[in-house]
Amino acid sequence: MMFVGSKHCQRCGAAAAVPEVAEAKDRKCPRCQTDMAYVTVGSTGVHECERCFGLWLDVASFEKICADREQQSAVLGFASHDPAHAAADTNKVKYVPCPICSQLMNRMNFARCSGVIVDICKQHGTWFDRDELSRIVEFIHGGGLEASRVREKEEIREERRRLLEQQAAADTKVSGYFAHAADDHRLTGIASARGLLKFLLD
Repeated sequence: MMFVGSKHCQRCGAAAAVPEVAEAKDRKCPRCQTDMAYVTVGSTGVHECERCFGLWLDVASFEKICADREQQSAVLGFASHDPAHAAADTNKVKYVPCPICSQLMNRMNFARCSGVIVDICKQHGTWFDRDELSRIVEFIHGGGLEASRVREKEEIREERRRLLEQQAAADTKVSGYFAHAADDHRLTGIASARGLLKFLLD
């Protein structure tokens, strides 16, 4: 994160993003239930709560930030207007409603290994408590997202291999059962033939 008033990022030298405030577009903060301001960070529009400094991003906006390094730099350069303001207590687990559909959102560990728990409405977007978005960007910059994708692919390959082994074992078991049943049927037939022959001879 950059200090308030800084013109450039101390880490990468990127110019600080100056948020452009627009209309609130009738979005209420899921924690404070107050109207959020619509601001532009880089070229991405987000809703910000001026009380708890949480951010709401729709699905497309968040995907854009995850894929675009310039947008990520803009996020890191984005500073809250009043950092000394007391942030909302987010340590206590609380499910919050989606600002659009009002349904309670799911809490998820971003990329399953980032350690950043965000609130997600799969249809409409993601809620980030204070500093969570910047922590996710730092996670992406550190190669965390790519490593997570590689790990997920490996898990999928391992699961596919395990399923194939289970299927092969099941096929072997079924084949063995039918082979055993065929042997039993053949032995039963032989025994019946012997019994019939003995009856005729007697």
